[in-house]
Amino acid sequence: MMLLSQARGLKVITVGEAAEVGTVEALTIDASTAGVSHVRLSGRTAGGHDVLPWSTIHAVGPDAVMVRSLPAAETADAAAPPHREALGSRVLTELGDDHGTVEDIAFDPTTGRVRTVHTTLGAVPGQRLLGLGDYALVISAE
Repeated sequence: MMLLSQARGLKVITVGEAAEVGTVEALTIDASTAGVSHVRLSGRTAGGHDVLPWSTIHAVGPDAVMVRSLPAAETADAAAPPHREALGSRVLTELGDDHGTVEDIAFDPTTGRVRTVHTTLGAVPGQRLLGLGDYALVISAE
């Protein structure tokens, strides 16, 4: 498992050329699949990418994110959903009950699947994730 907070700041490097593409600025969570859908980049040094789809990721380790190949920049950036910041978001159940604030999110670095949402009121299994918007992260009620 890896935490969203641990992924931030990792270098993104191509497997074939060992070229640095940029640095992980954020990971976009898709609540409908309870997984990471895109990697948002900063400090671009090659390829002209702001966003990479998770499907291009080969591996995520403690020192770097390895990407298989780079899609056309226009295609990758245009297909990316808007980014909603999960860390620090308010957590509500589908019934409107408060469940604290997101402290971090654990995900599987191979599949991108959200395993656990760590909140100020305790851990929530990733399969309870229902939505993520500007106002809150929504989980199913127990």
